[in-house]
Amino acid sequence: MFGRLLNRRRRAPDAAVPTGAPADQAAPGGVSANQTDVLLRRLEWTVMRRLDGVLQGDYRTLFRGFGLDLADLREYHPGDDVRHIDWNVTARLQTPHVREFQEDREVSVWFVLDLSGSIDFGSGHVRKRDLLSDFTAVMALLLTRYGNRVGAVFDSGAADLATTVIPARAGRRSLLHLLARVRTTPAAFPGDTRLRNLLERARVVARRRSVVFVISDFISKPGWQASLAMLARRHEVVAVRLVDPLELDLPDLGLVVLQDAETGEQMFVDTHDPAFRKRFAAAAEAREAELRQGFARAGVDCLTLSTYARLDLALLNFIRQRRHRQVTAKDVAKATAQQTAKGAA
Repeated sequence: MFGRLLNRRRRAPDAAVPTGAPADQAAPGGVSANQTDVLLRRLEWTVMRRLDGVLQGDYRTLFRGFGLDLADLREYHPGDDVRHIDWNVTARLQTPHVREFQEDREVSVWFVLDLSGSIDFGSGHVRKRDLLSDFTAVMALLLTRYGNRVGAVFDSGAADLATTVIPARAGRRSLLHLLARVRTTPAAFPGDTRLRNLLERARVVARRRSVVFVISDFISKPGWQASLAMLARRHEVVAVRLVDPLELDLPDLGLVVLQDAETGEQMFVDTHDPAFRKRFAAAAEAREAELRQGFARAGVDCLTLSTYARLDLALLNFIRQRRHRQVTAKDVAKATAQQTAKGAA
C-alpha cells in the first residue's frame, strides 16, 4: 500500500530483541516485557473496564467452546451450522439432523497476524500496527482470564524467513511473551504480504477447533479468500480488518509523493486533480466490495478497526451486532420449528 511521505518525525521502528537476551530486556529502541506489562495495564484502564460489563456472563454466547461429547440429535433448522449435520442419521430418516455436543468452557484462541510493511502506515498519530497490538492485547487478556490458551501465527513479509509460530499456552507470562514478540518484530523491507501462506500455515498449526482472529489490512495478492474459507470450515474465524481513512478517500493535498511501504516504489501524483481523486475513490470502493464478497463467501464475521476510531467503541458495536445476529438466528429457527410442528399436526 502506498504511504504518504510526510516531513515530520516518525517513530523509530521497534527493534528486535537479540537472541539470548533476557525476557525483560530489549535492545535500544525495542520493547521490553515491562513495557508490554505497562501496555496491558493501560488497556485494562481504558478499554477493559468498558468491555467487562458487556462480556461478563455472556462469554459462551460470543465465543463458544467446542465439546466432543455428543449430547443429543435434533432436526436441522435454518441457521444451524452445516458442519454439525449427522449424515448417517439424515440418510436413515430422510430428514436433515444435526448433532448437539456437551460444550466445553475452555477455548483455544489463535491470532493470525499480518506484520508486513503496509501495517506500519498511519496518516495520524495511530498506526495500523498500533491497532493490531492493542486489539491482540485486549482480546488475549479477556480470554486468558477464563483459563483459555492463546497462541499466534505471524509473518513480517520477509521472503527468506519462515512464518513465526508461538504455541498456544495459558497464563499471563505466556501472554506477555506473545505480545513482546509481536511488538518487537519489525516489518521486512523490501517485503511482501503473504496472506495466503499465513492462512495456510495457521490451518496446519491449529489442529484443535479454535477461535481464530485474522488481523490484517487484507492488502495482499489475490488467492487468500479460498484459504480463509478453508480455515473457517473447522474453526470459528473472525476477520479483523485494519484501515486508515486516507486509504479510502484521498483529500486534496496538492503534489505529493506516494511510496509503497513494502517494495519502496515511489510515485509522484497530483491530488489536486479531481479526476484522479475520483478514480482513487472508485478503486477503493471496488476493493471494499471485493472484500465484503470474500468475507461473505468464506462465512466469517468482519470487524473493521479504523486508526481514527476508538477501539472500545468498535468492539462494543461488534459485540452487539454479533449477539443480535445470534438471537435472530435462534428466533428464526424456533419459528420454523413451530411452523413445521403445526403443519405435521
